[in-house]
Amino acid sequence: MAVDDVSFDLPAGRVVGLLGPSGSGKTTLIRCLVGVQIVEGGSVEVLSRPAGSQALRNRIGYLTQAPSVYGDLTVRGNLQYFASVLGAPAGDVDRVIDEVDLREDEGSLVNRLSGGQRSRVSLATALLGTPELLILDEPTVGLDPILRRDLWALFRRLAAAGRSLLVSSHVMEEASHCDLLLLMREGRLVAQLTPTALLERTGASDLDAAFVALIERGAG
Repeated sequence: MAVDDVSFDLPAGRVVGLLGPSGSGKTTLIRCLVGVQIVEGGSVEVLSRPAGSQALRNRIGYLTQAPSVYGDLTVRGNLQYFASVLGAPAGDVDRVIDEVDLREDEGSLVNRLSGGQRSRVSLATALLGTPELLILDEPTVGLDPILRRDLWALFRRLAAAGRSLLVSSHVMEEASHCDLLLLMREGRLVAQLTPTALLERTGASDLDAAFVALIERGAG
């Protein structure tokens, strides 16, 4: 059983952090939300429609853990291709290139970029169009601290504009950037609360210690 007895709502205009150690079921849960995972029991509804519905394809932006772009195309070439598939508005390619700070690399082949740069190209594809929900699986892995800071600032701006974001991470430090936390362990949600509430509930001085304390207390 990869994910068991999980139920939650994603509020509009908020950054929701899906956090937990590697192997806790975060990616499987995300795959359920985007409709690419077989669900043996229960139901998954996204934006009032069954997960994976064709009507959701332009309403959800999805970033996988591994870069999901073509290495033999340039940064701009990748984005132009995906923009055409999505029917994204004119000017979107330039917008997302600037949002993820790839202007200097837009003419480079993706397979010649660093791992962090390739991740940014993938993120840029998820930002094309006007998705109401962004589901980002470990979007900051392998990125330097400055770019991580800039991306979290971008996530906050997107939420302020009314988009919902679900951002997974195994780094509890990133929980401080979120409005709401979904904490997972061994396929189950052990808590749904704000970062402040997590610290208050556990009496811990930082979020790493708070998560450990929550697990040790067997919170449900």
